[in-house]
Amino acid sequence: MRRFVLPIAAAVLLLTTACNNGKATPTVDGSVPIGKPAASKLDATSAFKQLSAAVPTAKLSGTVTADNDPNHLLGRPNQYTSKITFTDSRIKASDVQFTKPGDVDRGGAIEVFTDPTDAAARAKYIQAVTKSMPALAEYDYVHGTVLVRVSHYLTPAQAAAYKAAADGLS
Repeated sequence: MRRFVLPIAAAVLLLTTACNNGKATPTVDGSVPIGKPAASKLDATSAFKQLSAAVPTAKLSGTVTADNDPNHLLGRPNQYTSKITFTDSRIKASDVQFTKPGDVDRGGAIEVFTDPTDAAARAKYIQAVTKSMPALAEYDYVHGTVLVRVSHYLTPAQAAAYKAAADGLS
């Protein structure tokens, strides 16, 4: 009987670690619970703090609320639960002189959703809408529940830094 305890415990730990995206979370008594991992506490502001540490040219320009959301999506079913906008100092002022503060063209935006499927659906929608309108094009990077939207005024190499930062969000 004793020979089976260790292999079974190891199998439970491996299964739990796989279910928790590679992170086993022990409980107070040291055991590892089986089941769905706790929801991420990441919101747009905390995602931006991580992102701007990797891309220092990004500066927070606004926090979207239900009162000032130009898209009227904040908190709506299947839409973002938090959103911020940012500027990027590498974008020329003359390129964005006719845009409004908070426009993605000025740098970008971070939208956080409850479910990764909703984030992916939003990115797909934006790409479909902007496909035939190059002036509205943007780079969109989805990492879990986070959608990072980046201005098309950045070069592909500059935008790649945002992709790398988005891929590292935790």
